[in-house]
Amino acid sequence: MSKKTLAIITILIAIVLDQVIKIYVKTNFSLNESVEVFSWFQIHFTENNGMAMGIEFGGKAGKLFLTLFRIVAVAGIVYWLAGTVKRKVHNAVVVAIALILAGAVGNIIDSVFYGVIFDDSYHKVATLFADQPYGTLFHGKVVDMFYFPIWQGVLPEWIPFKGGEQYTFFQYIFNPADAYITIGVVLLFIFSKQAFPKEEKKEIA
Repeated sequence: MSKKTLAIITILIAIVLDQVIKIYVKTNFSLNESVEVFSWFQIHFTENNGMAMGIEFGGKAGKLFLTLFRIVAVAGIVYWLAGTVKRKVHNAVVVAIALILAGAVGNIIDSVFYGVIFDDSYHKVATLFADQPYGTLFHGKVVDMFYFPIWQGVLPEWIPFKGGEQYTFFQYIFNPADAYITIGVVLLFIFSKQAFPKEEKKEIA
């Protein structure tokens, strides 16, 4: 299998899987509804209106800026991936960049389209291709659902700032697209020498 084919297959499978999971959750869960799979793993439906970890800025204008920034970033990643495919690099590097690209595209789809194809999920299950969608183009909310409360308890008093407080690890809720980006970054770190080769200095005779 060529590196180009590997990249395309990785991207397509990752994006389709991301969207299938998100649409399933959106059309079967009301907002903040949870299902416990294991004591340390839950499907908990929430929506992210901003950046990673629920950070928001600038209202609707900020949301639009963020979405447009993501689209520009995707164009840059496509250029990076195309250049990488042409080089003789480890397949893991190709997969890593493809996963980062797929993750970025997956969340862009939510941001661009979900506001005009779904109605809201407050106290009810959303409808796909709703007559009265909850938002507008470029102002959709990103669907998150994976929650891993691996440990919950009170932190020891000796820990600075957080000592004595109730704490949950891992407290952030994320989606498949977020996981792709994380896995891609980890792979790039592991195969950093192949991903970011240093140019050999030519010796001056």
